[in-house]
Parts: sequence; structure tokens; C-alpha cells
Amino acid sequence: MRGISSLPPSQRKESPHLAPRLLRSWRTVFARASLTLLLAFALPGFSATDAADRTTLMLVVGAPGEAEFGSNFVHQAALWTQACLQAGCRQLTIGLEPEGGTNDFDRLKLALAAEPKEGPDPFWLVLVGHGTFDGKEARFNLRGPDVAATELALWLQPFRRPLAVLDTASASAPFLNKLSATNRVVLTATRSGYEQNFARFGQFFAEAVTSPAADLDKDGEVSLLEAFLMASRQTAEFYKVHGRIATEHAMLDDNGDGLGTPADWFRGLRAVKRPRENAPLDGLFARQFHLVHSDAERALTAQQRARRDELELGVFQLREKKGELPETEYYRRLEQLLVPLARVYFPGSNGAPPAPLIPPPAVPQK
Repeated sequence: MRGISSLPPSQRKESPHLAPRLLRSWRTVFARASLTLLLAFALPGFSATDAADRTTLMLVVGAPGEAEFGSNFVHQAALWTQACLQAGCRQLTIGLEPEGGTNDFDRLKLALAAEPKEGPDPFWLVLVGHGTFDGKEARFNLRGPDVAATELALWLQPFRRPLAVLDTASASAPFLNKLSATNRVVLTATRSGYEQNFARFGQFFAEAVTSPAADLDKDGEVSLLEAFLMASRQTAEFYKVHGRIATEHAMLDDNGDGLGTPADWFRGLRAVKRPRENAPLDGLFARQFHLVHSDAERALTAQQRARRDELELGVFQLREKKGELPETEYYRRLEQLLVPLARVYFPGSNGAPPAPLIPPPAVPQK
């Protein structure tokens, strides 16, 4: 069944119920140092802000059900609009314009079809609203027909550009498995389709994206991973303070295996548990995904950012293999990554290599 009538009672009215110090220091040395919507129309029913860079954020506000939820969704939309204005990114909004002949299901399908599928420019798809799960298929509630996880996965299948999908609705967990893919971060507000009460995670996440308190590594900007960790902590604190049983547990997947990782499996910005033996860790790609960039980051060219991200990812991946390598070999490989990383930030070095990160092995005396 589709439409707002499919909302469970719990949503119509809320239920009561690196490695070492060296790896930490390089990140510091080379650190990246009211509702404004409907500003312009790219397609009927969409609002957009002018782009200072090519990052695009598509915000989809679902059917509210009760008025109290509608006001909360509008508030979340305002937070995302403020973040986009601060970031200078391009924004498309679906779900807040007056209802017309075209429903939001069709608006979303058309908007995704019109988006570029290739290239280095990040694309954020943010779903704010309610969700349902009938034991087989999860859906996000829209004005008009709801969109199923299977349908959204089909629409996103052609995308090869960096993509972040944030489903902050209740019962959103099945979207993670359906949408998971390489070069993609998928985040859901719940770990099960049966967590169907109103989800508060979305508001905390929208607040965290621009909050200095969420900048856990103190590099001057908030990554998608940092916002996920901060919002998860605040969500858990909300239920604790109000003496309620937590009915939502957010999950993040960025390695394409569709398994996902909860926030409490991280220590700092590093996942220390895996969903199953030998599964790759989540969090490495999400750590490089940012909406609002620092001044130092804005000074980099697109080519410099791409090269920096490639080298950083290599450092993160090498760190996971540290226990398998001899110490000298580990630091040799680390130096091979950190030296070119330094040159991303200091291109005027005339090719002169800096001093080695570790001294060469001592030559035995005869």
C-alpha cells in the first residue's frame, strides 16, 4: 500500500514509549585548513541555490502525517538549506512546494534522471520524513505514491559520481542493503525495518553537519562520518534523558558490502568491530565526504582534492594492515604516501624531497 494512509499509528502520533602519533600529527600539519527555499526552479516543483562549487544536495521532504511532524520536517529542511548556503552548493528541494498535478514520486524520479551520473562532483540525497516496512519492502512516504527501496535503487543504479544517500526516516534500514554500492555512502536512521516509531536522528544529523562540536579530528570541517557519530550519540542521549527505550539505531555503509556499521562500533573515527569476519571496515570513504569545506580546503583545486583523497585513503588502508607488516616496511610504505601528500599542500617544493620520516637503518660497524 502506498501513501500517507500506510503510516503506522506510532508515526501518526509519537509512541511514549595514525597509526601512532605520526598518523595523528600529519592530519594536523596538512589540515584542510530561517528557511531560504524556492530561490529558482530547475524543474517544476524544485528549488535551487546558485552553486559556488559543483556539489549538489537534493533534499526530499516526505508526507508529514501529523502537523507536529510537518513542522519538524520544515525545521530540518531549514537546517539543510542553511548548510547549503554556507557550503555554496547547489540545492534541489522536493516536497515543500504547493501540490500540483505532478506528485512527489514523479518529481523525484525526474530529478534523479536529470542529474549527471558521472564525474567527480559529489551528490547528496537526503530523505526527511516517515518510512514504513511491511516485512518485505521498505518505503519512504511521499505526497502521492511512496517510493520503495527497490525503486530508488533502480533510479540510482546509473550513478558513478561520489554519492551520499541519507535516509533519516523510520523503518529505513532495508534501504541500506538495497542502495549499497562502491563510491557511495548510505546512512539510515534505523538498524531494522521494524523500528517504525518517529526517528529523531535526522534533526540531530542536520544540526551536526555545521556544528564545530562535531569536528572530532579538529581539521576545520565536519565529515559525513563525524556528523553520523555526533548525531548517533545525541540520539542515544535523548532516549536516556527522557527515560525511553531507544527505538532507532543509525547505521552507516560506505564500502559497498551492504552490511553497515553502528556508531558504537567506532572508537574515535575508526571502526574497531566488523559485521562479520574479514569484512572490510566502514568509515573510510565517509571520513572524506564533506558538505561545508574549510577555507584551506576551498583553496585546493579539484585535482588536488582528488589526489589528496586518494593518498589519504591509502594511509587509512595501510593502517589497517599495520599488524601484518614489519615495522620498517610499514613506515617505508607510509612515507611513500605522506611525502606526495605533503606536496599536495606545498606544491612549490621544486621536487626536493623532505627529510625521511624515519631514519635509515643503521649500518653495522666492522
